[in-house]
Amino acid sequence: MEKLVYVIWKEPAAPAARFKERLLTSVSPRLIELGTHQLSVNLADEFVAHATTARLTKFDPPPAGVISFWLDLADDRGPYEDVLRAATVRTEGYLVVESVPLVNTTHTAPIGERTPGINIVTCIEKPDRLTYDAWLELWHVEHRKVAIETQSTFSYVRNVVVRALTPGAPPWAGIVEEGFPSEAVTDPMVWYQANGSRDTLRLNMKRMMDSVQAFLDIDRVESHPMSEYRMQA
Repeated sequence: MEKLVYVIWKEPAAPAARFKERLLTSVSPRLIELGTHQLSVNLADEFVAHATTARLTKFDPPPAGVISFWLDLADDRGPYEDVLRAATVRTEGYLVVESVPLVNTTHTAPIGERTPGINIVTCIEKPDRLTYDAWLELWHVEHRKVAIETQSTFSYVRNVVVRALTPGAPPWAGIVEEGFPSEAVTDPMVWYQANGSRDTLRLNMKRMMDSVQAFLDIDRVESHPMSEYRMQA
């Protein structure tokens, strides 16, 4: 089986609520009917409207969602992409390799319902200054430890991009999903697990920023607060 990730945009004038309803009640059932496995839908919906200060983007308008699923064979993705294109104004797809450094066991929800908290979906590029092997080592080994130790994440999914599936797709090398408590995006004390200690907050922020800057160029990062809806087990 192979995992596919699609970053999607809606019509700028289209109401977010209507787009969300279409993705969850029309598009998702159709994708499942075609044969997806583990379909997951992330949307910039009303539940993350307070979290826009956590967004990093160069796009105007920004992406409206991220859809991921597994197929027995990625070569057979045509009908699935047709469904996505019919519901969006832009769709950029990637074949990825998934790893899960932190499995969500605490913020769960029934299939089709919103996962509690906020999912920060981040698309990253490999800096030119690093070899691919050095970049992976920093991301997967060094940064993994720092990220889990300094942040209040309850889930952490890494998707290493194998190749783009759509012509002209942004040159992202990885797509990351991190689950945070809802209050974390507006309270650094919660985000950085500081427990009310300013010293711990400063230490954790510095460790995290140093680690991020070691393997990423911040001006080439896309990061978006979204709501996660798992549509298949």
